[in-house]
Amino acid sequence: MYGSNLTRAALLLASLSLTGSAALAAPASPFTAMAGTWSGGGVISTSDGQREQLRCRASYDVAGRGDQLQLNLRCASPSYNFDLASEVEYRGGAISGSWSEASRNASGTLTGRAAGDHVEAAARGDNFSAHLSLTTRGGKQMVSIQPQGTNITSVSLALNRR
Repeated sequence: MYGSNLTRAALLLASLSLTGSAALAAPASPFTAMAGTWSGGGVISTSDGQREQLRCRASYDVAGRGDQLQLNLRCASPSYNFDLASEVEYRGGAISGSWSEASRNASGTLTGRAAGDHVEAAARGDNFSAHLSLTTRGGKQMVSIQPQGTNITSVSLALNRR
């Protein structure tokens, strides 16, 4: 059960990471600043008071006129590994997209808004939802995820451009 909830939190993280690119870029090309490889770490907190370190690596591919982004994210903790794929679009300040994690047959949608260097979004999937907040400044991203309905109470990450 813990692994499944961790997967859901990680999926939200990935979707959130994608939305951060919209916050950095000019309106005509919001994802350009995100292209490339990022890595970092953070903490997953659970309702039973446990905290576990998490390490992640992300690859962002920009397409179209810079308004489409594909993400591949791999994260690992001492007890868990996952791989995630996600696609996100930016249209006039709004972000939308989808995510999937094939090994657990999990998927969902992402919607929200990007303004300046900050993104606020909602991620949803079967039996899962979360509030996402992301701030991107230069080569750094700070990510906060607040899931509902799981034993994961929060995920916080710091990613750096490689």
